[in-house]
Amino acid sequence: MKTKMDETNKAIIRQLCDGRKPFSAIAEELDITENTVRSRVNKLIDEGVLQISGLVNPEAIPGLQVVMMGVKLKTLDLERKAKEFSELRGVISVAVITGRYDLFVQLVLSDDEGLSLLDFFKYELDKVSEISDVETYVVYQGHNFRIPFIL
Repeated sequence: MKTKMDETNKAIIRQLCDGRKPFSAIAEELDITENTVRSRVNKLIDEGVLQISGLVNPEAIPGLQVVMMGVKLKTLDLERKAKEFSELRGVISVAVITGRYDLFVQLVLSDDEGLSLLDFFKYELDKVSEISDVETYVVYQGHNFRIPFIL
């Protein structure tokens, strides 16, 4: 059973924009008990609704490159293909989408870590079959753009 996204859960999640904020401070701000915050956060995490993680500004890390990739497939088994993509080195996220492409893949690459865009195409993308078309979009500049650091 999924957790109900009531106003309290939404307010707790908003407070967690700083994932280091103590539960006691959130409880005080929302006028609820610390145990309520802790149990709701744990339930949201257990059910896959919430993940607390550190995000980085990719422009602040030398050599890091973010690439968005539209992928058109030769199959309609989009969920299986999304899972395959999500297991490739450098992939941050994969979304099944509507429109011109079937999948939208977000990558973080770094020559320093031995994974350039060319390396991704040669050694990672080559592991996935039934790809019809790929279009890449290199992020040159982001505004309020943060990513998980996975390399």
